[in-house]
Amino acid sequence: MSGTWMTTRAWLLMLPLLAVMVAVIGWPLIDTIGLSFTDAKLVGTSGSFVGVDNYVKMVSSTNFQRTLWTTAQFAVVSVAAEMVIGVLAALLLNQRFRGRTVLRALMILPWALPTVVNATLWRLIYNPEYGALNAALTQLGLMDAYRSWLGEPGTAMIALIVADCWKNFPLVALIALAALQSVPRDIVAASLVDGAGPFNRFRFVTLPYLAGPLMVALVLRTIEAFKVFDIIWVMTRGGPANSTRSLSILVYQEAFSFQRAGSGASLALMITLLVMLLAAAYAGIVRKTAGSAA
Repeated sequence: MSGTWMTTRAWLLMLPLLAVMVAVIGWPLIDTIGLSFTDAKLVGTSGSFVGVDNYVKMVSSTNFQRTLWTTAQFAVVSVAAEMVIGVLAALLLNQRFRGRTVLRALMILPWALPTVVNATLWRLIYNPEYGALNAALTQLGLMDAYRSWLGEPGTAMIALIVADCWKNFPLVALIALAALQSVPRDIVAASLVDGAGPFNRFRFVTLPYLAGPLMVALVLRTIEAFKVFDIIWVMTRGGPANSTRSLSILVYQEAFSFQRAGSGASLALMITLLVMLLAAAYAGIVRKTAGSAA
């Protein structure tokens, strides 16, 4: 009887939080799902029921397919670069040297900056008229004239990926650095006695302790990169010629620029579904990795 009462009491204590979650998350989600099956406009009539037409049109749209490919490129390249740079930075900061504490604190600064501030700084660096990048490259003799890094389709995506990596690699580095603190020193010492080189020590001693935390970082960063909006919107607004347009920007354009609320809602739900599938796939990998380790 006491167990039943404890369970009931726990649910009663959680009731205010559940009510807030239903009001803040549940109802807007239900409303968005209903809106996605209509041809409603942002302003005006509520629209009529069109079934799955919005979804079919969106999936078969060339704009959606191209934007999905652009978003996937951005997510894969930026997350891969952040994982590699973050692990290398963590390995460096795990060593003992003078000024290590100061360097660890400085590494957090890019991640602590608001994304809009970070994007504005990099937009100034890439400025075709007075940007620091153009000035540095021309003064070093690597370029003859200034370039519009964000105005050319061939360089705009690379410029965005560099800015995103600078902003987010500290998160991966912090997670990896915390995991490195858990590596037993006696195992490292034993590997040194056995004559293992740096690569073998990392592969067989360090990496098993990093696998789980790095998978968490990979999940977080992939989800964030797949639904990226702010850094691209501030730096390029999806241009030039939609070469850097992400799925989130396409949702914004559909719902607010073109005022097609129903179409925008269906696209937003498709992005949510894709992100959930990615998270589920990663969760399966984590469980499999944990099971094999056990």
